[in-house]
Amino acid sequence: MNVLKVDKIRKQFGDHVAVDEVSFSIDEGMIFGLIGPNGAGKTTSIRMIMNIIAPDSGNVSVMGNTDPRKHTDLIGYLPEERGLYRRMKIKDLLRFMTDLKQVSKVESAKAVDYWLERVELSEWKNKKVEELSKGMQQKIQFIGTILHKPKLLILDEPFGGLDPVNQILIKDILLDLKKQGTTIIFSTHVMESAEKLCEDILLINKSKQVLYGKLAEIKKSFGHQHLIIEYSGKDTFLDSKEIAHFDNYGNHVEIQLTKNGDAQKILKEAVTMADIQRFELKEPSLQEIFIETVGESAGEAGNE
Repeated sequence: MNVLKVDKIRKQFGDHVAVDEVSFSIDEGMIFGLIGPNGAGKTTSIRMIMNIIAPDSGNVSVMGNTDPRKHTDLIGYLPEERGLYRRMKIKDLLRFMTDLKQVSKVESAKAVDYWLERVELSEWKNKKVEELSKGMQQKIQFIGTILHKPKLLILDEPFGGLDPVNQILIKDILLDLKKQGTTIIFSTHVMESAEKLCEDILLINKSKQVLYGKLAEIKKSFGHQHLIIEYSGKDTFLDSKEIAHFDNYGNHVEIQLTKNGDAQKILKEAVTMADIQRFELKEPSLQEIFIETVGESAGEAGNE
């Protein structure tokens, strides 16, 4: 079942086309990666899904409903630009957030206590927001996004401001929500996080979608053009026409083959001049796919 369907949405601000006929759909219980360089159009796309701004053309459907007024309570949204009422107490702020989503007072109290304990902030519930660190505030805003049990959760750079321990905490919560059937859009330009969490991805660059589909299939389409060799001895085998680029760390080299490069030829040359401890062809990482697809244009984008 499609929880979200986006059909050829387009948005232009003056002479700048921010999003140009982007289309995708997301099934229930999936973590979907909306990725791209800064300024590619990710945040504008999210704002159209949230009905913060209306598309110039195209439409958005949530749970089969194209009327944005009827699906607001089905969505949880964590924007990249954080904002909390700094002088409110944590428990009051979170209960206020549930009031906005029509959650009963009994259910709200239970949810607030549960999630504060889950993110290890129970002892701070009577403190004001301004007394919390940036990372703590980030966790408060995150749980405020999920208190009402949304069917669709949209997260714009959710790990910003979090240390590695709390990044793992939030990641584990996201995986638990996925198991419970929550559909999650994970928007980021940090490819490592997207690769670990997402099943399907949409890569936007310069307002247009350039890659879309299952991450495993996208990786497969890029081929096994990457090679890792651990060795001792001479490294003259790296002077090969089969190699487009390599990073040699001394006894460990990472190689990108040419388009039609033959890894077996490299192996035959290497064993004649070095002792090979490891020889591994590997699929490209999402980071490598991102760089190959977007390239230098990533630094040329404007505001989203």
